[in-house]
Amino acid sequence: MVEDDNQYYFNFSFFKVDPKWRWMADLAKEESAKEVENVINNSGIMYRTYSNLGLRDDTDFLFWFAAKSVEEIQKVVEKIYKTVFGKYIIPSMTYLSCTRPSIYVQGTRKEHGFLTGMEPKKHVIVYPFTKTREWYLLPQDKRQKIMDEHIEVSKKYPQIILNTTYSFGIHDEDFMLAFEVDNIRDFQDLIMDLRETEVSSYVKNDVPMIVCVKKDIVPMISSLG
Repeated sequence: MVEDDNQYYFNFSFFKVDPKWRWMADLAKEESAKEVENVINNSGIMYRTYSNLGLRDDTDFLFWFAAKSVEEIQKVVEKIYKTVFGKYIIPSMTYLSCTRPSIYVQGTRKEHGFLTGMEPKKHVIVYPFTKTREWYLLPQDKRQKIMDEHIEVSKKYPQIILNTTYSFGIHDEDFMLAFEVDNIRDFQDLIMDLRETEVSSYVKNDVPMIVCVKKDIVPMISSLG
């Protein structure tokens, strides 16, 4: 159990696989997958792995890391590149963010399923977004009222776990959201409901939305061909 999750950095590293990987012998690929598993397990940082195979054309899989420093994240990625499998992967999207207490939510819902050690759900939808400048020019009490509506809608979906992190000043987005869900349609219903709230009119950009399927390291790498 993490006592103070406000000290963590999140890294969402998406990769494509070089087609040459598929020509390797199956035994060599299995040994390479176990090598990557050992590297990440021995890194000491928190992680989850997901597949995007067949779901997007710009990424094949995701390494989701959480660490106390960005240097720890760099070290594990460096070690992955030094593995056999690492020679066959190309980064396609990378997002960096950090956990902070929300000024709008005061204990109204449980967040950061990843950090609290909750069992991961079947899918995660990674959702970077940026709000308009007009949002930040609103008085705080007006923003709170709008967010209260947003929060009430979210409460209708207790089966969805929200991981909220902040990218202000350290990446191109304002926020990084990661929605953990077993049924993707539940997430789609949530987004459709949230589109009808006032806060959606202050969203400048909220793409891509990246659907990921939970898979452990070895099965995930084995599925890549």
